[in-house]
Amino acid sequence: MNLSKYLVKKYLRFDKSQPFITISALFAFVGVCVGVMVLLIAMAIMNGFDKNFEDKLFTMNYPLSIYPKTLQNLDSDLLSKLREKFPYLKFSPYINSQTIIKKGDKLEGGMLFGVNFKDESLINPIVKKAVKGKNLKKFSVIVGKGIKDMFYLKSGDKITLIFTQNAPAGFSLIPTMKRFKVEGSFNSGLIAYDKVYMYTTLKSMQKVLHFAKNEFSGIHVYSKSPQIDIKKIKKFLPSEAGVVGWWQQNGNFFAALALEKRSLFVVLMLIILIASLNIISSLLMIVMNRRKEIALLLSLGASKKEIKDTFFYLGLVIGGSGIVLGVVFGFLGMYILGSFDIINLPADVYGMSKLPIDLSFRDFLYIITGAFFIVAFSSYYPSRQISKIDVLATLRD
Repeated sequence: MNLSKYLVKKYLRFDKSQPFITISALFAFVGVCVGVMVLLIAMAIMNGFDKNFEDKLFTMNYPLSIYPKTLQNLDSDLLSKLREKFPYLKFSPYINSQTIIKKGDKLEGGMLFGVNFKDESLINPIVKKAVKGKNLKKFSVIVGKGIKDMFYLKSGDKITLIFTQNAPAGFSLIPTMKRFKVEGSFNSGLIAYDKVYMYTTLKSMQKVLHFAKNEFSGIHVYSKSPQIDIKKIKKFLPSEAGVVGWWQQNGNFFAALALEKRSLFVVLMLIILIASLNIISSLLMIVMNRRKEIALLLSLGASKKEIKDTFFYLGLVIGGSGIVLGVVFGFLGMYILGSFDIINLPADVYGMSKLPIDLSFRDFLYIITGAFFIVAFSSYYPSRQISKIDVLATLRD
């Protein structure tokens, strides 16, 4: 072990007679360092965007939603039973309908939710912020920022909503139409929702769509552990009603994000793999350059294991120090990108102006483990070539 340590220190020194060997080892060190740094920063940015979109989707899609299967609507009796059975969950009944928004000559499609704003504010912080300090009355509406900008709306303006339900008019049927007063707007950060979603009172929707006072389209549920609670609610609900989680409603979207993340990880790990080729080449050059010295050491009693360990440790020192420095620079880069507005994002597209940074411990562990495995494998191959040296032939020459 002492011999291996001595030789590692010796071979790490700059060799004036063979400067290219040292330069090759330096390239390997820098390559591993840059690869680890880039991989950490890229995965942190990817995680940051994923978490940001997930939080927004979580808010606007709700953790769980209960809907009627064979029943036409749900009723307040089921809601009372759910609140009694699951007191730790928060429930918000709703009535929803697709509508066409009309103001002047302009038309646009939308989705209107009739909710009890007191219950809805407990599970939706976006709505809670929008209705704060407002006394919403019958046929008042809160619209998304996209709708507000599209129709140039301000508080007090009135818009006409055309519903899919038809109303009889003499010998024909005409769509149900109702004027609503705009009382405010909300900004979820996702333009797909801000251009479509609107909220009004539950009583307004019951009146327009002819629902009974104790009936509604479904129930939004807030849960801190929706994957666990969905199973409990499913067992409790009658066969006429069902429950769905937000991750099930957006399964394709998150599957695409996961695939993109895995692809990015593999591609960037190739940087470390390419850098590790320099480790192999530099160690092989040291082996070829030190053949006489190695043969002499073996003839004087050094074991092949000691010589193999020397080159294996040498590769680990070059690659391992690159990994350590890459981690340091990676966290430094994440701190700079997360603390300063170096990269400005268009807020109307991404819902944020600062680059989101969030590196999970699992991804960090994967990066370090993968990089160390590549470095260890790159160090093992040259050390194995040591055993093929013919001591007698080398000394004879």
